[in-house]
Amino acid sequence: MILWLCLCWGFSASAGQPDSELMARYLEQQLLADYSIVEQVARRVPRQAKFLQRLETRPRMSEFHVRSTIISRYAFTTVSCTMVNSGSEAREAVFEMQIPAAAFISNFTMSIGNKTYYGEVTGKEKKNSTNDKERHKKPPGPTEGRENGYETFKASVFIPRKLQARFILHYEELLQRRLGKYEYTVSIRPQQLVGRLQVEVNILENSGIVNLEVPPLRNSKHKGNGKAEGDVSPPPSTVIGHTKTLAKVTFNPSVVEQTRIARNGILGDFIIRYDVNRELSVGDVQILNGYFVHYFAPTDLPPLPKNVVFVLDSSASMVGTKLKQTKEALFTILQDLRPEDHFNIIGFSNRIKVWQQDRLVPVTPNNIRDAKKYIHNMSPTGGTNINGALQTGAKLLNDYIAQNDIDARSVSLIIFLTDGRPTVGETQSSKILSNTKDAIRDKFCLFTIGIGNDVDHKLLERMALENCGMMRLFQEDEDAASHLKGFYDEIGTPLLSDIRVDYPEDDVEQVTQNFFPNYFNGSEIIIAGKLINHTSDKLHVEVTASNSKKYILLKTDMAIDLPSRNDIRGVPGLEDGKGDNNYIERVWSYLTIKELLSSQMKSDDSQEKDSLMEKAKSMALAYNFVTPFTVLKMKEAGLHSEPNQEEFISPSTDGIGEKVQSMQGHKAPPGTRRGQDKQRIKISKTSADGDPHFVIDFPSSKFSVCFNIDGEPGDILRLVSDHKESGVTVNGQLIGAPAPPNGHKKHRTYFSTITILSNKPERSYLEITPKRIILDDGERLVLSCGRSAVVRSRSLEVSISAYSNITVTIQDSISFVILIHHYRKPAPYQRNHLGFYISNSKGLSSDSHGLLGQFLNPKVKLLQESLNTSCQEVGQNQTEVLKANPTNILQVKGRLIPVVWKQRRIFNGQQEVDCWFAKNNADKLIDGSYKDYLASHPFDTGSSFGTINTL
Repeated sequence: MILWLCLCWGFSASAGQPDSELMARYLEQQLLADYSIVEQVARRVPRQAKFLQRLETRPRMSEFHVRSTIISRYAFTTVSCTMVNSGSEAREAVFEMQIPAAAFISNFTMSIGNKTYYGEVTGKEKKNSTNDKERHKKPPGPTEGRENGYETFKASVFIPRKLQARFILHYEELLQRRLGKYEYTVSIRPQQLVGRLQVEVNILENSGIVNLEVPPLRNSKHKGNGKAEGDVSPPPSTVIGHTKTLAKVTFNPSVVEQTRIARNGILGDFIIRYDVNRELSVGDVQILNGYFVHYFAPTDLPPLPKNVVFVLDSSASMVGTKLKQTKEALFTILQDLRPEDHFNIIGFSNRIKVWQQDRLVPVTPNNIRDAKKYIHNMSPTGGTNINGALQTGAKLLNDYIAQNDIDARSVSLIIFLTDGRPTVGETQSSKILSNTKDAIRDKFCLFTIGIGNDVDHKLLERMALENCGMMRLFQEDEDAASHLKGFYDEIGTPLLSDIRVDYPEDDVEQVTQNFFPNYFNGSEIIIAGKLINHTSDKLHVEVTASNSKKYILLKTDMAIDLPSRNDIRGVPGLEDGKGDNNYIERVWSYLTIKELLSSQMKSDDSQEKDSLMEKAKSMALAYNFVTPFTVLKMKEAGLHSEPNQEEFISPSTDGIGEKVQSMQGHKAPPGTRRGQDKQRIKISKTSADGDPHFVIDFPSSKFSVCFNIDGEPGDILRLVSDHKESGVTVNGQLIGAPAPPNGHKKHRTYFSTITILSNKPERSYLEITPKRIILDDGERLVLSCGRSAVVRSRSLEVSISAYSNITVTIQDSISFVILIHHYRKPAPYQRNHLGFYISNSKGLSSDSHGLLGQFLNPKVKLLQESLNTSCQEVGQNQTEVLKANPTNILQVKGRLIPVVWKQRRIFNGQQEVDCWFAKNNADKLIDGSYKDYLASHPFDTGSSFGTINTL
């Protein structure tokens, strides 16, 4: 009795209830010292601890450890859990772990006392009973206030008295990029306080890790989670460290810290978000041991216009929170529509109500106001006519597309939201699917959203899969409105349409999906495949897509590193006991199985479904993945067996160092392709390049004229000015550099930027530097000079040859070539710069002007000055004789200019050009003086001296 009172006094609060924090401290100081996860647990413990043990009838979890390694978005996760039965009889222990629905389990091991059981992945028979040790879908129920994107793995065993059981679960997943970030989530729900709890996540991204963050634990259902409202700091005991390419995050709360977060042991979701650095290119291509993976996520693209129809469930089951939160989300979504978008709203129950009959309306303040009124007045009533609502929405969008002159590259889509199953009209799922597919006819995409526990998620998922969309499930809780808005944000900004990624057929095989109807801002396109030609040193990649008014072709050759450079065998932490350490091959198998599962779900042909099932099953067995067509069966490894060697087999970044360097795709070596590209260029000699040196070619006279312009750094020279006629202007900005030693110049100047402006038939401009090209025709597009690409719009084409040249064609009658000059080890007087060449001037008018433009049409004569100062025209066959004559005269527009014979190097594929050189900064050769050709800014289109215009 005395002992009982002492215990009550020691562990009671003012209200007479046990204080869990004091109890936790006691457990941490006493019990953990007596229960080691590596030693026998049948040890003598204090009488107070024994009393606490009798109060707890289930085995105690003494250790919960999660270790994950993420290599280039592919995550290997190992969960280790130890449970102790300190009672006097056998007790049931349940190991339960929520894992992402997109993940594949790859192994499971149990050790009970001196017995070890290992999991073996086998094919599932068509009729197979469910085993508790197998993975199965989470039954309907609350999902802690977040997306229902998780499944529950569950295993239960009886632990003999005074023994412990250890569970080790492995799973793999490919992280998806949403809203510009990858998110890795670990569910920490042990259902009790844990003596030793740790999460360790290692990340390796050779592209470079950016925007790494660890938000507070996510568990909206349980309010007492220890964080203040608005707090964005990491959970207590979280340690974050990272370099440019490596990151390590640990979460190691003590029992006391766990109690402060949640007294019942349900801590929540531990989340890590990050993104990677990206170049302006075809993307990141990684190659290893005969396999490749291609990540494509372009940025700096203008959004495409949208034609969107919102189809919203307003049946009686939506009453209360669901409809309220749907309205809140739609109010925000409508506000985010862009001026170039068009939209309509359909509400459905047993009746179909269309807001604006037979049309989509533009986004205007009045239309947005009226749409909000319509949504506000929606009231829940009646049944759920899913089929009728979708047929109405599809007809509305189809008619709008057919009857209106919409932008050919706009994106059309239906966003469908419901909380239930079909109860009115057509209720058979197969017919709803067939009707929807026939109505949409691959003309646009369908995105489906399910709210609550009663929704037919299989129907929504298949409808989205069959119509190039996505499906999301949300629970009815306080965060549903933000989840709805978040999903719309994922698909609300389309940047590209009709994206196709191609590789040479003779070089690759078994490539995963390579055509995508849309690319949305913040997402990522991923393709993987196998290499056929193992002797090739490069892989050619081409990406074609449409962006608003432009057609885009990106192409490059990615260097294939020697196998030894990317071989990660032998690195500590990467061995898995089977010799399989090619993470890129795992990515390929993961994507391939996912696509087989999706194709099998969409197919209506039983023979095809069986064939796809067998292919998916065969690949899952080869890579030890648990899928809907495979199961995990437990087998005993024998008595006194050592723990399975596959525990903690996931790749680690420890000690990788230089062995995983350069796994990111590389550009082809500069010395090979660059020279080849330049040799292929066939252009006119008329150019401005180098310091800058100007060359004018006169084909009819069969000679060339050259001159220098000694400008000042920062000067902007007007090279071509034909703004009034053809609408074309070209300006070049100078950059300075020190003069070479012992030279006659005080400094050198080069072209650092070339600006090409055009206003016919529509306004556009190009700004070109040695690193990048900005194309703006009302929508801004940024391209890298380091990647080959082709961009076409209605009247303009830009073709980039990587690190070599850019060809700009305007209305098929004007062509300019800009050469890119890069120095690997520049001297003090050298700068990376551009050269400007006129390839085709047919479209420029006879009134063209500028330092180069004024010489495109005039007649030029070469004269010889005699001793009596009379001039005589020189015949073409006499040119060689006159080379050494210092009194040669050039006649241009009635002006006489002394010239001398000179050889000038240019970079158009010909090493040298013979030309007649005009001295003194082209005095008398050009109209006016040098200062008359200075533009006030790069976009100045003034065509006459002293005139300034802006495009």
